Amino acid sequence: MKINYISLFKLILALSYNTVFIKSDLDPLHDYCVADSKKTQNFFSNGVPCINPDQTLASHFATSALSKPGDMNQFGFNITLTNANSLPGLNTLGLVMARIDIASNGLVPPHSHPRASEVTILLEGSLLVGFVDTNDRLYTQQLRPGDCFVFPRGLIHFLYNLDFVNPALTMSGLSSQNPGAQISSIATFTSKPLMPDEVLKKGFKVNGQDVVRIRKNLGG
Repeated sequence: MKINYISLFKLILALSYNTVFIKSDLDPLHDYCVADSKKTQNFFSNGVPCINPDQTLASHFATSALSKPGDMNQFGFNITLTNANSLPGLNTLGLVMARIDIASNGLVPPHSHPRASEVTILLEGSLLVGFVDTNDRLYTQQLRPGDCFVFPRGLIHFLYNLDFVNPALTMSGLSSQNPGAQISSIATFTSKPLMPDEVLKKGFKVNGQDVVRIRKNLGG
């Protein structure tokens, strides 16, 4: 069969041209979205339905949700997030704001956000922050009030209050409406169901008593 190279070349050009205008998949807002193969009447969207634009008010784009601190957890920190309920105008914009209160000598332990990069600005106190890249290289920086730091998407990072007397306060912005958060130690040692002891012992080079102790300390 004789190949028409001119027609083939035109086809390749057309396909290349069209791919420029084809939108890629949107980033997911959840860990997973199982397909509803039975086509039930329930509908779950990758976001929140919108109101009629004619009913939009300026108040939909403002919130005081970040004006007050919350209760500290076992690590000595609290995170208050905006969401589509507290700040309706945030819906579909692909970002979230967070207030992070860290007690004296408190720690936001190593964790990651699978769907977002994060930029944080220190408002009060003194912090040591850092992240580890996929080559296991650690980047750290000590922050003073007014300083900013960026944590790349999906990489493990931490915030540690260096002050043994005074608390610290930061404001962060994350590049997803639902960034997700996974504290490494809690996800590993207190998963449901529990990760097999042998996996933890081999992976962390610890014994069975260490596994039990760590789980107990983490509330597992």
